[in-house]
Amino acid sequence: RLTKEHYRKCMEERFKELVATKGLDTVQTEVKDMDWESTFHLRHLPESNIYQIPDLTDEYRAVMKEFALRLEKLAEELLDLLCENLGLEKGYLKKAFYGSRGPTFGTKVANYPPCPKPELVKGLRAHTDAGGIILLFQDDKVSGLQLLKDGQWIDVPPMRHSIVVNLGDQLEVITNGKYKSVEHRVIAQTDG
Repeated sequence: RLTKEHYRKCMEERFKELVATKGLDTVQTEVKDMDWESTFHLRHLPESNIYQIPDLTDEYRAVMKEFALRLEKLAEELLDLLCENLGLEKGYLKKAFYGSRGPTFGTKVANYPPCPKPELVKGLRAHTDAGGIILLFQDDKVSGLQLLKDGQWIDVPPMRHSIVVNLGDQLEVITNGKYKSVEHRVIAQTDG
């Protein structure tokens, strides 16, 4: 709710201006070098930037700080399950991600506004994530997330109050390929 309110209040008009400036509202051929998304990044660890992000309300900042604490705990629990599955001592993967300054942990807040020509532009082009464990909250009504499995793009249906767990490139490297980084994309939609 707070993310949608923030987008409407602070980011929607800027996104519309960007679309018009880039000529994306009148595009006639496929756009391959841009994504149809409006984002900002919150860094939680090793040092937070939550007070440097303009226009966030105090309520939004407080909720995002609590959200980050809970997600960090969940990510650590998932890392321990992966350790168990790999036959590693508990905490091994957490230690691997800790580094000299502690783990790097952040939130990418992404909005995918309604797109008038979704067949010509991706919400987010196909990619893998560089990190370890990626915890993704989807919109609970609008689909768009797809993952590549056996050469086919598979829709990930939106599910209310669910988290999609995605594994990134660093985890693939640390586990010597036992866990694979997942290639995925977001398909733009006319309803956002």
